[in-house]
Amino acid sequence: MRLIISGGGTGGHIYPAVTIAREVARLSDNCEILFVGTKQGLEADIVPKEGFNFTTIEVRGLERRISWQNIKTLFNTAGSVWGSVKIIKKFKPDVVIGTGGYVCGPVLLAASLLKIPTIIQEQNVIPGITNRILSRFVDKIAVGYKEAEQYFKQYKPDQLVFTGNPIRPEIMSAIRREGQTELELDPNKLTLLVVGGSRGARSINNAMFDVYKHFNKSPRIQILHVTGQNEYNSIVGNIKQAGIDISSGGNIIIKPYLYNMPLALAAADLAIFRAGAVGLAELAARGIPSILIPYPYAAENHQDFNARALARQGAATVIADKELTGIKLINTIENLLENPAILSSMAKKSRELGRPQAAEAIARLALCLIKLQSK
Repeated sequence: MRLIISGGGTGGHIYPAVTIAREVARLSDNCEILFVGTKQGLEADIVPKEGFNFTTIEVRGLERRISWQNIKTLFNTAGSVWGSVKIIKKFKPDVVIGTGGYVCGPVLLAASLLKIPTIIQEQNVIPGITNRILSRFVDKIAVGYKEAEQYFKQYKPDQLVFTGNPIRPEIMSAIRREGQTELELDPNKLTLLVVGGSRGARSINNAMFDVYKHFNKSPRIQILHVTGQNEYNSIVGNIKQAGIDISSGGNIIIKPYLYNMPLALAAADLAIFRAGAVGLAELAARGIPSILIPYPYAAENHQDFNARALARQGAATVIADKELTGIKLINTIENLLENPAILSSMAKKSRELGRPQAAEAIARLALCLIKLQSK
C-alpha cells in the first residue's frame, strides 16, 4: 500500500497526520508513506524527525481579506497543483489524506483530478476555508466534531464520517502513578494542569499570578503550570519580585515546556487550556474536566466554537479571553473544588466525548476506499 498524507503549518495539523500515518502502517502490509508539506512550515522539521519520507511544494495561504497578494496566490496555486500532480504521478499512491493547512489544497485537488481516493480530516467545529473548498472534490470527510457536519452543506451521501480527532497512542498508555512520580506530584492532592500551548498564552499566564498567591501552600490542590518558553522568565521574575515563595509551599510547579505531556495528562484532575482541537481531544480521551479559555484570534473564532461544544455537553466551563481575570479564575477553580460532584460529572461527560480510536477509524476509512477503488 502507498499513502500520501499532507498537513502543515501548525502542530495541530502535523501531529494528527503522523498519528494517522502510523495507524495506516500498523493496519496494512508493506506500507510506504510520503508526507507532502512546505519548506517553511513546521512540518519540514517535525516530519523527518518522526522517520517519514518528506517532500515539499511551493504554496501560500490566502489572506482573510481582498488583496493583491491573494490574486498572486491564486495564480501561484496553479503551479502548486501541477507540482502536486508530478509528485502523485511519481509516487503512485493508493490513497491521499489531508489533515489541514493550506498545503492540503493543491495536493488533495491534484489527487482528486487524477481519480485517486481522497480523505480530508477536519478537526474543528468550524471548518477551515481549505477544507470547505476541498469538500466538493474529495471522497470522504472525517470530522472531529459532530457539530461540524452542518458546515459541509454540499457533501454527498456517505461522504461525511464522524471519527473524532486523532490523538497520540501515548496519551492513553500513560500511567497516572508514573506521571505523579516523574513530575514530583503529591498523589493526595488534586492536580491542576495549566497549559496555554507550546508558546504559552500571556492572558492565562497573567491571570495565574493571582492564582499562585491564592493557592500557595494549599493542602487541597497542586498546580503544574506550563508557561511556554517565551513567558517563563517573566513569570518567574514577577513571582520573585512580588515576594511569593512558591518553593516553600510545595504545591506549585512552573515549567517553560513539557516534553512528556502524556504523563502530565495522566496525572491531571482538572485542566486550564486553550481550545485547540487536538488538545481538547486529548483531554476528552483521558476524561479530564477543563476550564477553557479560547484563543480570541483563531481563524473564524473556531476555538470558541470548539470550547462551547464541550461546555454544552457538561465537560467544560468556558471563560472568554477578554473576561479573564485572576479573580474570575480563582472563583471558577474554587467552585469546582467545593463541588466534587460537579467535577466528577464533568470528568464523566468528558470521557464520554473522547474518541481515542479516531486515528484507527480514519485509517480503516482509507483502507476501505482502496478496496472500493480496486473493485
